Amino acid sequence: MTITAAQAMVRCLQEEGIRVVFGLPGAAICPFYDALSKTDIRHILVRQEQNAGHAASGYARLTKRPAVCIATSGPGALNLITAVATAYMDSIPLVVITGQVSSELLGRDVFQEADITGSCEPFVKHSYLVKNAADIPRIMKEAFHIAGTGRQGPVLIDVPSDVQTQKIPFTYPEAVHIRSYKPNLIGHPGQIKRVVSALSNAKRPLICAGGGVFSADACEALLAFSQKTGIPVVTTMMGLSCIPANYPLNLGMIGMHGAPEANRAMNSADVLLLIGARVGDRAIMSPMGLCRNAKIIHIDIDPAEIGKNIETDIPLVGSAKLILEELCERADKLHAENWSLDLQGRRAFTGESWSGVIRPKRVIQTLCKRAEEDAVLVADVGQNQIWSARGFSIPHGRFLTSGGMGTMGYSIPAAIGAKLAAPGRQVIAVCGDGSFQMQMMELATIRSNSIPVKMIVMNNSRLGMVRELQDTRYGGNETAVFLDGNPDFVKLAESYGIPSCRISNDGDIDEAIQNMLSCADAYLLECTVSPEEPTL
Repeated sequence: MTITAAQAMVRCLQEEGIRVVFGLPGAAICPFYDALSKTDIRHILVRQEQNAGHAASGYARLTKRPAVCIATSGPGALNLITAVATAYMDSIPLVVITGQVSSELLGRDVFQEADITGSCEPFVKHSYLVKNAADIPRIMKEAFHIAGTGRQGPVLIDVPSDVQTQKIPFTYPEAVHIRSYKPNLIGHPGQIKRVVSALSNAKRPLICAGGGVFSADACEALLAFSQKTGIPVVTTMMGLSCIPANYPLNLGMIGMHGAPEANRAMNSADVLLLIGARVGDRAIMSPMGLCRNAKIIHIDIDPAEIGKNIETDIPLVGSAKLILEELCERADKLHAENWSLDLQGRRAFTGESWSGVIRPKRVIQTLCKRAEEDAVLVADVGQNQIWSARGFSIPHGRFLTSGGMGTMGYSIPAAIGAKLAAPGRQVIAVCGDGSFQMQMMELATIRSNSIPVKMIVMNNSRLGMVRELQDTRYGGNETAVFLDGNPDFVKLAESYGIPSCRISNDGDIDEAIQNMLSCADAYLLECTVSPEEPTL
């Protein structure tokens, strides 16, 4: 018995256990959509293709498995590129399916043709342009394997419309055989021995955890290792929430916007254990000046990352989870000396109350206090990201954001994906008025699918981070940062049937947060913020 390649693609998704996909159709992908509509896979129709990628990212980060986004050829596929690049930089596993013009028309610049495999080449782990329909099962199997193993990331599958309609016999492969792709998971015994020795002799060892801890599903192993050894932990922004916020040895986030206690610890450590961190400039402040007197141990699944931004004394390639579990078995040999530091990391915001505007730090503090202990906070990019990251203190919550690419317009679609992946958890998106207007079309997606995400919009009528940069580095020459003509966000939300509220006094924050979190439906809370409110 034969089926169409489009039907085979859908069967492959079912074999991979995919239950939800995100996309926006067009002519070149219609055969696939026709087949998809006849299954129980839930399709979330976004209002712009980029948001399909961001929603899939939020979904993947909560399920810890590759998620799927879909677009048609030409502009549809091109709209996905920013989301693909965002996922690539943050090592988020996606399988990106795009339609393409008919095979015989490739390269002729016909209607809605774009070389999407070429365009995405710098931002994907691998890409496929399917020319033989019979290859579909193998390609789909390989795509999920590549996306979800090693250093995770997006894989693109571009399928011409005529290929989708061809008939093929269907058998889904049981295994993947790629000679050139075999990620190393087990840490080298000799290097592990060196790590144990270095930590045993350390006076002030410190763990710096990055987003790779999530990719490796190593959060529990990290906590167990820290508890057994007494080694304090700092995190990059992408590593926030990999260890409980109320854990006594959690010093908080490092970097140019990090906690002073965490940065002081970085400068005081004599042995630094980097786990799943790229050592980016924003996360580490100045990578070249990092811990100049410390011995650097770098654990990462991707050997290309080790030593790329900082000299490493002991490189260790492999799965952070497996390596931490092995190190924990030898933890009785480690004798970490107590740090003479304030190990509470974060301090409560105690600034004075303002009338007429809201102190955003107080909003985040109240949100973290009132939210459920496993709530998910999705921060956008800009000042709101820093306020959210510095104030994040949900005990067993999850912090999501766009770290490597710093993509504005990430929070709401990612929150949609996160909520669909974890319907039992509170999911709150925090964004600025600038970034909100890059994604506000997804209020329709929220409404049409009854997705009860909560949204906080920090409205200062500015591109706040850029304005602050212009003030500090360009002599106060504020230009092209004034968001004149902002809509009434409360009325906008209400036009979609989404409950909303606006507050402009600190005294109203607690009640407004309570009302938002207790609402059974989606909710938008607008906070009027001073245009001069600083990031720190």
